[in-house]
Amino acid sequence: MINRCFSRSQNYGPVAITFEMNKISENKQTTVDFADIELARQLFGEHNRHLQRIATATDTIVNARGSKVFIEGESIAARLAQNVLEQLYGILKEGYPVHANDIDYAIRVLSGNDRADLKKIFLDAVFITSKKTTISPKSPAQKEYIDAMRKYDIVFGIGPAGTGKTYLAMAMAVSALTKRLVDRIILTRPAVEAGEELGFLPGDLAEKVDPYLRPLYDALHDMIRFEKVANLMQKGAIEVAPIAFMRGRTLNDSFIILDEAQNTTPEQMKMFLTRIGFNSKAVITGDITQIDLPADRTSGLVQAKNILQRIEGLKFVFFSKLDVVRHRLVQDIIDAYEQLDAKKGNDKTRDEKAPSENPRSENG
Repeated sequence: MINRCFSRSQNYGPVAITFEMNKISENKQTTVDFADIELARQLFGEHNRHLQRIATATDTIVNARGSKVFIEGESIAARLAQNVLEQLYGILKEGYPVHANDIDYAIRVLSGNDRADLKKIFLDAVFITSKKTTISPKSPAQKEYIDAMRKYDIVFGIGPAGTGKTYLAMAMAVSALTKRLVDRIILTRPAVEAGEELGFLPGDLAEKVDPYLRPLYDALHDMIRFEKVANLMQKGAIEVAPIAFMRGRTLNDSFIILDEAQNTTPEQMKMFLTRIGFNSKAVITGDITQIDLPADRTSGLVQAKNILQRIEGLKFVFFSKLDVVRHRLVQDIIDAYEQLDAKKGNDKTRDEKAPSENPRSENG
């Protein structure tokens, strides 16, 4: 029989333990009973690690006996923990496995909107990889992004690294090619970053552009077997090239992804957008806080965001740090850098407002 108790406050001294026990006596206990004990065990995780994760994140105490879960804590936190458990159990009933990261995603989504339906997000299968892994959205913004790519011919995905912008676009492209909705996938990105010009780099053209395009190859190989990728590229069904190679072309029956678009110039962005032909989709991704262009150059993505949002038929989807789906530390790292940037901005504002130490006299 499963009988474990988890709380956020563990391994403290006698005083802290006494405080925690007094707190327990003041809180109302919520009981959740799951009909299928096997699914309940999957929900609880190995050695009840999923329950421990929920207890830590929601600042509640979770006690499991058999297929029942007892939740103690402040009412809002307890309701959140209950909501997470009940919705993830419903997902398990649909045959979708629940992993440790799914616990984190569920808590993040439901803490922001307790009426969110995790089934509509987690069960929206975009593509099943060669490793039999299902790729699906993990946040409301990712779900909006997927729906936008289905509905619109041109979609912009803007937000920080790790939010799934490129990966989900790649999954949609591979899915479209597999279903023969398009004839080819074209993956492109600026090949000039951090001030490096291709002409000054050693090696032939393939060797020069390969480091810039490697992230796109990595995403492809994560979804399709290496041999199949090579075969599709040989047939021209998948093309990976720097954005300069798009000039003068008309891209029909294609799913086109422009990655790292914040490093395009306005001229490159205009050139790219006007290459799109009939029965084609284009997805443009980038992070406007990570522009590597010289300070005197305008980002093509920033300009596009400013002038194209009112055009019907295309869609802008914006991601935030809450949509990060990489290692859980990535979000903390993004938070730290955002706080540093905010501090720099505040310091700059104070310096601009501060009076001069040696003010000039009225007579100069």
